[in-house]
Amino acid sequence: MTRDVNPAVSPGDAPTPRAASAAEHPSTAPLAIHDMTVAYHRRPVLWDIDYDAAPGKLTALVGPNGSGKTTLIKAAVDLIPRASGDVRFFGAPYHTVRHRVGYVPQRGSVDWDFPVNALDVVAMGLYKQIGWFRPVSRRYRREAMEYLERVGMADYARRQISQLSGGQQQRVFLARALAQQADLYLMDEPFVGVDAATERAIVVILQELRAAGKTALVVHHDIQTVPEYFDNVLLLNMRMVATGPIADVFTPENLRATYGGKLALLDQVGHRMTLGPHHS
Repeated sequence: MTRDVNPAVSPGDAPTPRAASAAEHPSTAPLAIHDMTVAYHRRPVLWDIDYDAAPGKLTALVGPNGSGKTTLIKAAVDLIPRASGDVRFFGAPYHTVRHRVGYVPQRGSVDWDFPVNALDVVAMGLYKQIGWFRPVSRRYRREAMEYLERVGMADYARRQISQLSGGQQQRVFLARALAQQADLYLMDEPFVGVDAATERAIVVILQELRAAGKTALVVHHDIQTVPEYFDNVLLLNMRMVATGPIADVFTPENLRATYGGKLALLDQVGHRMTLGPHHS
């Protein structure tokens, strides 16, 4: 099922905060957003977002710079406040099901000088099993190493994260999210600043997650690879323009509505769509 929305947003002040109740929006989708508005200095950045994530699908969150993609992810997991609206994960507030949600932040938002090595970072994803403020036993270190091996980073387990390349850092954070064994993964620009090998590794991980019945919402900047990497797309420009399966929603018309018709790649994307969603 797709949904189309007029992306135009009035520049007025943000509305008075109002939290919707679970009874008003009883969805048990992996992520269900209802009537969410986010504002900075009383100016809306996201406006009236309604979205239910499709279970077991890989969804690309796509839109121009400043369209609110990162804001949507951060507001959903309570890292920034919402002016209004309700967000549920599997029908419950985030803080009650945090262990079921794996979050991979933008690399630029991480303090890479924090004195931990790659193995320590991955072990953080095992906090539910280990318990807060308890030492990491040999058993859990072995488990963390297995996740590093899965992303091709076992040889760097003792390396300080500040000494890793951008692609290596991204792989470590993916390993931490995998260690959490979540049911929903929220990834903010995981492909930015990585080499071709890391990009391929991330795609394989996403495919493995989907095969295991997991759900992923991924902020993605390269619209040319959306049909190849993802099942669904959410087009965003302050408001939701459209969402649904790639074949139904990822059209030149919807992309022009999202980007304002200013993107030179739109014609190329349209050509790729005529070749099929998995053409490479």
